[in-house]
Amino acid sequence: MPQYELLTNSKYYLELSLEGSKDVIDAYFMECQGFKRSQEVISICEVTHQKWGRKEAKMGLIRRTKLPGNNKSENIILKQGLCVSDTFWKWFRAVEEGKWGQLRRDGDLTIYSQGSEIQARFRFYRAWPVSYKISDVKAAGNEFELEEVELAVEDFVRADPKTGNEIQV
Repeated sequence: MPQYELLTNSKYYLELSLEGSKDVIDAYFMECQGFKRSQEVISICEVTHQKWGRKEAKMGLIRRTKLPGNNKSENIILKQGLCVSDTFWKWFRAVEEGKWGQLRRDGDLTIYSQGSEIQARFRFYRAWPVSYKISDVKAAGNEFELEEVELAVEDFVRADPKTGNEIQV
């Protein structure tokens, strides 16, 4: 009988390789948000030839049907402690200057068990930065300064934890 473990949201690794980086590590992400894929719903309303109500009713029966529409992947938000690396800023500025087509990147969000074994993998494709933000500063503060990058993601899928291949139906 298989054993099941609920995975925690604190044991993860997000892999994203940025071109032109001279840093060994570009980022240690403290928080990742917005991993969502959804399917739009198309609602169709039609009147059938069947009559409803009394036998002498003159109107047809109204039927509502919901059909699957296009799917979409939401933007993701990555937060890390601000450090000396300026790689994310350079990536954002290069996209602003019109080089987004060449600078789209793929990445993986890997989630681990308590025993540090890979248990789930999610892959995002053709991501590029749409916003860059640092957290507020204050003279009396003692929190880490955060760097936040929002990425437009064209596709987001669940992948096999071991092979990295998309899980097929």
